[in-house]
Amino acid sequence: MSDSVKHECGITLIRLLKPLSYYQEKYGTPLWGFFKLFLMMEKQHNRGQDGAGVAALKLDVPNGLPFMFRERNIKTNPLDKIFKDLLGQYQGKIDAGTIHPEFAETVKQNFDFGAEAYLGHLRYGTSGGYSISACHPFFRKSPWTTRNLMLAGNFNMTNTAELNEQLVGMGAHPIFATDTQALLELLGFYLDEEHEDLYRELRAQKLPGRVISEQISERLDVAKILRRAAARWDGGYTLAGMIGNGDTFVVRDPAGIRPAFWFQDDEVVAVASERVALMTVFDKDQADIREITPGHCVVVKKNGQVSEQLVREPLERRSCSFERIYFSRGNDPEIYRERKALGAALADQVITSIGNDFGHAVLGFIPNTAEVAYYGLLEALRLRRRDEVKASILDAARRGTLNEQLIDDLILRNWPRAEKIAVKDVKIRTFIGQEKWRNQLASHVYDVSYGTVKPDDVLVCVDDSIVRGTTLRRSILRMLSRLNPRKITIVSTAPQIRYPDCYGIDMSELGKFIAFEAAITLLKERGQAGLLEEVYRACLAEVARPAAEQVNQVRRIYDPFTAEEISAKIAEFVRPRNLPWRGEVEIIYQTIENLHTALPHHTGDWFFTGHYPTPGGTRVANQAYLNYYEKSEGRSY
Repeated sequence: MSDSVKHECGITLIRLLKPLSYYQEKYGTPLWGFFKLFLMMEKQHNRGQDGAGVAALKLDVPNGLPFMFRERNIKTNPLDKIFKDLLGQYQGKIDAGTIHPEFAETVKQNFDFGAEAYLGHLRYGTSGGYSISACHPFFRKSPWTTRNLMLAGNFNMTNTAELNEQLVGMGAHPIFATDTQALLELLGFYLDEEHEDLYRELRAQKLPGRVISEQISERLDVAKILRRAAARWDGGYTLAGMIGNGDTFVVRDPAGIRPAFWFQDDEVVAVASERVALMTVFDKDQADIREITPGHCVVVKKNGQVSEQLVREPLERRSCSFERIYFSRGNDPEIYRERKALGAALADQVITSIGNDFGHAVLGFIPNTAEVAYYGLLEALRLRRRDEVKASILDAARRGTLNEQLIDDLILRNWPRAEKIAVKDVKIRTFIGQEKWRNQLASHVYDVSYGTVKPDDVLVCVDDSIVRGTTLRRSILRMLSRLNPRKITIVSTAPQIRYPDCYGIDMSELGKFIAFEAAITLLKERGQAGLLEEVYRACLAEVARPAAEQVNQVRRIYDPFTAEEISAKIAEFVRPRNLPWRGEVEIIYQTIENLHTALPHHTGDWFFTGHYPTPGGTRVANQAYLNYYEKSEGRSY
């Protein structure tokens, strides 16, 4: 993705199933789980760099001693800083003689993160700002173990205001901050209720306090708490939590919008946002890793009992397609195949763009995350050319005209040509304050391989997606034009991004999408500007209705135009002004049909089609248009 877009966070949950002494004896360290936590987060660092947070939960801690711990950081390289600081504390206690690593019990007693359960979070700031207070995990404290709650997630809720109203209706005084805070308080409320119900029942039996506490811990129904708390949640979410009594859980939204994977063996239960992180860190095969079923939770009780239970009835599955196109790590076996398929699906459009003249076309990619799709496109074009050559040979053989000249002209020439067009330099630090100079510095993050393109060549570059077009306009096309091709074709593996996201990706302002900008311009150029006010009035009427009854009126903005017409206007917009190069610019987008073919199990395409998986998404789309029309900046939910 050439445009900078912030997106889904990353989570990991690790629950050890053996005493710390087991890991000391088998792996040589009682901090085996702690180190796995770091590796799991490092393998998912692509999912968040605005902050990091880790938490630890110790089981069976004597009264009077703390049992839940948390560290958060929002500085540069926050994950490194957290673990460096914690390991520094650990080494300091070894040096002081209070910890003897060969005796696991000394580690548990004297090191905060010598624990049996761990929770990790990598944050991209889509809401709540960038302060330490907005960094996960969130912590709700109580002197009762079963009322302590740590929470971290990869989610956005579309109805946070409604959830806060629900809390007010319960008699609470919530702080209207973030959706995380709202979920923490809702879960905390029903956790308290479950605790109180059990406490009253057990106290009526005149049991001793210690026995009551143990019974509450054993009988605490985590899935029931989640069912009650999540009844009105509208959004995409994977939410992980730890309760002070030792229970841990992860819950996933009923449409499967946000990803969640897990596995269990006799040593550990581990959960992550990405399957490949589990495969790598725990040396597991793909078949060992399971998805958390949409609408379900995975619960690990203090005694190690593991279950997957229903929380919300699953909806039509609408897993986020952007996870597969761009956000998730590309070394996942399925994602690798899908990204190659996305590239291959563009073959027909690329062949048309170059006039089927491979001899005068050069293929490359930018940014680096588009590389796998580029390989898929290149392979598809070569297979297409191979079929042409095969047909030519068979035809010439039938005619008896196969000779050296024919082989040279029809068979050995006109093959797809690939070059390393863009070279990413070491990141240039844009510390200069003036925006003009910052933009100039940012434009030199990439350089080109000079001499790879001839003046009569078409230069084809594959990109993951084009959201705002600003990076194309300000730097990429200027950079590519230095190679002086007769034409530059930018190929997006994603379709045109037309609608806001409200489930985790920071794309909520409609007016910033270049496809929307192009459609608005076309309406004005063709004398249809009156539609803008019509849609505004329609959106006003829609947002006055309940979310479940709303219709996406923004789709009317695009209805008068073909995708090709909008792409042509986008090509005009992204062409840099005052550019000495006089060649042509063409923008090609993936089709919706080919997207679905390449990603058959990830049909969450609302950014492209406006078909949202929950009612809150449709409401957000209508509100986003109102914000645009009224020139009100900021998120639409």
